[in-house]
Amino acid sequence: MTSLLQHAEEYLTARRALGYKLRSEGYLLTSFVTFADQSGAELITTELAMIWTLRAVDTHLHNMAKRMRVVRFFARYLYAIDPRHEVPPDDLCPSRGHRPTPYIYSDAEVAALMNGAKGLDAPLLAITLEALIGLLVTTGMRIGEAIALNFGDVNWDESLLTVHNAKYGKSREVLLHPSTAQALRHYVGERDQHIRPVDQSVFVSTRGTRINYSTVRQAFGALRSRTFVGEASCRPRIHDLRHTFAVNTLLSWYRDGGDIASRTPLLSTYLGHANPASTYWYLSAVPELLSLAAQRQEHAFTLTLEGRS
Repeated sequence: MTSLLQHAEEYLTARRALGYKLRSEGYLLTSFVTFADQSGAELITTELAMIWTLRAVDTHLHNMAKRMRVVRFFARYLYAIDPRHEVPPDDLCPSRGHRPTPYIYSDAEVAALMNGAKGLDAPLLAITLEALIGLLVTTGMRIGEAIALNFGDVNWDESLLTVHNAKYGKSREVLLHPSTAQALRHYVGERDQHIRPVDQSVFVSTRGTRINYSTVRQAFGALRSRTFVGEASCRPRIHDLRHTFAVNTLLSWYRDGGDIASRTPLLSTYLGHANPASTYWYLSAVPELLSLAAQRQEHAFTLTLEGRS
């Protein structure tokens, strides 16, 4: 009989072939099938899924829902092969589907973060974090995409970056503003004065290896607290720099009177969104964008009425 572990490997391989990375999901599924094997279970049951879900170290509702969702999707896959597997009902540890409202940084806050980075104790980390913040806010790249950049991905002559194997396995080109390209080149020159990189990574750690996300996240959190950026009830993320880029782009289009509908697919492509709906979400997230959209709609309505009179 095929083991649950073998089924899990085949399931993950099939989904990853469709472009899903499934990093945390893969870890959780392996944990579940290992638990099932240790329990002597050969079939998935709702009881087994619930027992494993309740064994979570982090018992936050969102985490519990994620664990149950991983088992539920896998159980549906197995049910098609063998109906003896039970699929946990949807109302068991349901996901709330909450999406946090992004924090949109002002120009002054971005400047404060970049200037504050210069004061970090580790000189190499200081210039790396400063360069990362500048790149993210001017390109809207995902932090993981920036960290993954290699020298071969940078076309210095054309001021162009190539992002490989991004979300859903896609690749795209990101055009840099001349000032951003110059700042990135300046970072590389400074970086090489501090350390000799051991690989082709653009952004490196103090060991010369590719810098990892946990290091960036921890350093950014300390920097945010140090510069007092954000409200008392809000903890801005480094990912919010991507939101800031998207919002600023949309704001500039509204202000110059451009056709938002025809331009938005271009922004979606630039950001690497699989669907323009992901980009339109920014419209509902920022009051100023909503206000400008309402003003434009009101203006169009007034013109229509005047044309009829």
